[in-house]
Formats: sequence, C-alpha cells, structure tokens
Amino acid sequence: MNGEARTTGLGAASLIRAAAVWGPGLLVMLADTDAGNVVTAAQAGAQWGYRLLPLVLALIPMLYLVQELTVRLGVHTGRGHAELIRERYGLGWALLALMALAAAAVGSLVTEFTGVAGIGQMFGLSRSFTLPAAAALLLVIVGTGSYRRVERAALLIGLFELAFFVVAWAARPSLAAIARDAVSFPFGDRQFLYMAAAIIGATFNPWMIFYQQSATVDKRLQPADLGHARVDTALGAVLTQCLTGSVLIAAAATFAYAATPARLSSVGDISRALTPALGAAAGKIIFGAGVLGASLVAAIVASLALAWGVGEIAGLKRTLEVKPFAAGWFYGVYALAVVGSALAVWATSDLVWLNVAAQVLNVLLMPLVIGFLVALAATALPEPYRVSGRRLGLIVAICTAVSALGVFGGLRAFL
Repeated sequence: MNGEARTTGLGAASLIRAAAVWGPGLLVMLADTDAGNVVTAAQAGAQWGYRLLPLVLALIPMLYLVQELTVRLGVHTGRGHAELIRERYGLGWALLALMALAAAAVGSLVTEFTGVAGIGQMFGLSRSFTLPAAAALLLVIVGTGSYRRVERAALLIGLFELAFFVVAWAARPSLAAIARDAVSFPFGDRQFLYMAAAIIGATFNPWMIFYQQSATVDKRLQPADLGHARVDTALGAVLTQCLTGSVLIAAAATFAYAATPARLSSVGDISRALTPALGAAAGKIIFGAGVLGASLVAAIVASLALAWGVGEIAGLKRTLEVKPFAAGWFYGVYALAVVGSALAVWATSDLVWLNVAAQVLNVLLMPLVIGFLVALAATALPEPYRVSGRRLGLIVAICTAVSALGVFGGLRAFL
C-alpha cells in the first residue's frame, strides 16, 4: 500500500512521473470512441432523440471500474491479460478468451476502416487510395520498435476527436428536450433495447481490457505508479463518454427534432447532416478529422490487443520495444489484422447497420470477458491488493446488471 500512496503527492517529481505514467488509459478510451461508436451514437440520437444520453453518462463509473482492474492486474502481476488467464485457468479457457478477443478486434477493425473509407469518400477519394494509405500509416507507426513512440503518435491522432465537441455545440441542442427525454425510456420497444445494447457494447470493447493490461506491462509500470494510472484511466473514461454523448446530442438535435429524415446509410450521410451550421467545408473537415482520428487510434489499439493476446497465449516474444524482425510473430499478427481488415472493407459496402451490429457483438461477449477480469482480480492479485468483500460484491453487481441489460437488449430484437 505504501507504494501506491507515494503517487498522491503534488510535487514536481510526482508531476513528472505522472506525465511518464499517463497514456494507456487515455489512449484506450480515445480508441473506445471509434468509428463504430460514433455511428452507433449518431444512430441512437437520430432514432431516439436524447433518451439514451443518460445511459451513455451512467456507464462512466463501470467503465472506470473495469479498466482500473486491468491496470491493477498489470502492475501487480507483470502479466498480460491472456497470459494471466492461461497461467491461472489453463490453455482451454485462454483460447476461449482469445476467440472472444479475435471476434471483437476483427469486428472493430472492419468498422474503423469503414470510417476511413467513408471520410475519404466525403472528399472524393476512392477507398482504393484511402484504405491502403491508412493501413500503411498504421504499419509504419507500430513498426518503430518503441511503445512510447506508438503511444505518443496515437494520442496525437486521437486529439482530433475533440472536434466532436464542436459539432455538438454547433447543433444547438434544446435543453428542454434533453430534460424531457432524460425521463422517457420506452423499454417495451425492442428496437430501443437493441440500441441500448449497442450503446453498452460500444462502451465496453473486449479488446480494451486486453490492451490496457498488456500496455501497462509493456510500459513497465510499477505498483507505485498505480495512483497516476488510475487518474489516467478516470480522465479517459469521462472523456470518451462525453465525446460519445456529444455525437448523440448532435444527431438528436439534427435528426430527431428537425425536418431532416432520420435515415443514415454512411459516415458521409452523418457528416452532411450533422455539420451544416459549421459550413459545408468546415463541417466536413472538423467531423472528418474526428472520425479519422478515432478510427486510426482504435485500429492501432484493437490490432495490438490481438497481437499481444496471441503472443501471450503462444509464449512468443510480444513487445513494442524491439524491431519487427526481432518479434516477427507479434508484428506479423498485427500486420495481418490491419491489412486483412482493410481488404475486407475494400471489398464490401459502407453500411451503418454493420457498425451497430459490431457493437451488439461486443455486448454479447461482455459476460465472458468481464467474468474473466473479475475472477482474476479476486484470485490472481497479491493478497493486500486483491479485490474482495464489499468492493467485489459491488463490482459483480454492477457488471452483472449492465451485462444482463445489454445481452437482453441484444437478443430481444430477435425474439
């Protein structure tokens, strides 16, 4: 406990250390506000006004609780998530967790490249140009052989997501309508429940858990860094949900309470409808920068999470601190995920329903992924830092309630 307490000081040394520790939490949260998240939030606002905004904001505490456990496990065990599952529960359970990670990561990557293609088409650029260019950029960024360089580059790209706040402000939402919708929840409507499930799935991507724990290990954070890492994670949780809420607010103000038809078929359609108050050119640039930044950051995080997961289970070298040829399998899995997903999007259409469906897939995987996380937090940590008692009961209760709502909403649309 003393190691954790040392991070709470406000001196110069503490601030310098905080700057060195911060990164994984903010980065994984910026990646959470990805193209699929943006499209899902826009669709939710267009169809249901501001009714799902309270859910977006109410998920902040659980998002922090879940990701804080990954940091705790990383700094105290020195193991990545998949490696720890294999060590504690065996190869069979580890492979099951890896399958869930692969499904979520590939689904997310497809939506990220869908976002890239959609933004390119807004500016008259063919996907035959934008997709190879984006894939090449992602390969170059990660091929530097340094976690810190990758993190800094991804954070810089992710800052473009702040454009979503400008989009929400320009939409001039009605405070009266927000207050009215905040207490109106049509739980009897299957489509509302399905969209609620998509919002939950967009918030809790399985690859976030794998990425942040492995990034914490690769960055060599220690127990004494836990305090700063928690602040990093908390700020990221608030930021990502506020960004998501901004997109939902802009879409609700534009679609649900205006004459514009609530019919979305591409990222370009969302941009053209959300940004008229900014002017045609400025609107395209601001919204395009936000979606492109979100897509690229999420593609880096999801691909690295998958590469780390495969390496941890297979016992292969898995670090960004060496050049590509020194960890061929690790970089190879990353490259295959990036290039394969870009090719898949190049060969298919840019459809909003695909993005929403990918988020529902995430929510269906939640019980498995969060179940492993909570079990590890209760058994794999050293005794003084183990989650137990009332804290464990609270975490289990919150995670169970949110997972049950998500799974019920995801399945209810088909029953």
